Amino acid sequence: MFGEDHEQVVFCSNRPSGLRAVIAIYSTALGPALGGTRFHSYASDEDALADALELSRAMAYKAACAGLDLGGGKAVILGDPGKDKTEALLEAYGGFVESLGGRYITACDVGTRGEDMDVIARRTRFVSGRPRASYAGGDSAVPTAAGVYQGMLAAAESVWGAPSVEGRRVGVAGVGKVGFHLTANLVAGGARVVVCDVDPAAVERARALSPGVESVDVDALPSADLDVYAPCALGGAVNDQTVDQLRARIVCGGANNQLARPEIAKALDDRGILYVPDYVVNAGGLIHVADEYHGYDEARVRARVEEIFHTTGQLLETAAAAGEPPSVTADRIAEERMAKGRWRAPGPFTGGDQG
Repeated sequence: MFGEDHEQVVFCSNRPSGLRAVIAIYSTALGPALGGTRFHSYASDEDALADALELSRAMAYKAACAGLDLGGGKAVILGDPGKDKTEALLEAYGGFVESLGGRYITACDVGTRGEDMDVIARRTRFVSGRPRASYAGGDSAVPTAAGVYQGMLAAAESVWGAPSVEGRRVGVAGVGKVGFHLTANLVAGGARVVVCDVDPAAVERARALSPGVESVDVDALPSADLDVYAPCALGGAVNDQTVDQLRARIVCGGANNQLARPEIAKALDDRGILYVPDYVVNAGGLIHVADEYHGYDEARVRARVEEIFHTTGQLLETAAAAGEPPSVTADRIAEERMAKGRWRAPGPFTGGDQG
């Protein structure tokens, strides 16, 4: 809970702007810790800290499995982005990011947008995920969704013998950003899509993609008659309750930390449900913002995102040969790569104005 396995956890407070945030750096073994900033109303400070710790760990594993020379970090800003987000707050936050001297590079996440990164960039060099008009690559949700789709095709080949979702019934939980673009990919691939979201406007936007897109209540989707269940909202979607409700053969989505606890991977495996580790298939966004940080090349990003199909396929083959859940195999691959990392992180910031 308190980040014993993390290299650094920074608690940020700036009273004039109302900023309260946590920046968690899990590892810089392979390179600087890149991970988005989540702006969210948490039930407690403890919940915010726990989210930052879990998300930063997942980012480290994601980068390692994607073959990127990056570490893993994540930040959370406590508050309602619709009410509490101001330029002064974002600038103060940028000051804290800058104070880490390049150990952490931030980008977009739930509750933040590219335009927010432009404001943060007024105070720090260590920011990515900025709007295309700001010389960057644009919305990272698009390559994230493309990577999830590639991973889903690899899972389909593993289960049904062909890399296709044509005619398969796929449930997408959460169609705000990544889920919306994933729905578009699935429609183009001939899938029968069922969506849900707490926001009725998001559901209507997704349904407008095709007359065949259906919608159900959020609580009803896990137990629906599906071939693939794709969690694309917040984490913990596959928990002790939903694991028993699932009728899908594959779980593969864009949300981070989909399993409420690691042991659920075995519960899914015991039920014959193939869980494709989220941090393997949703790496498209990380690939996108990492490339942007070093000089964006759209063709290069597209090629690396398409490689998620082969990465996922190899992972599933290795896991099957070892007789273990793919998440166990993926963890081992990531940990072995991080153990060999030798990136020399900059020293801690020792002075200056943080906000």
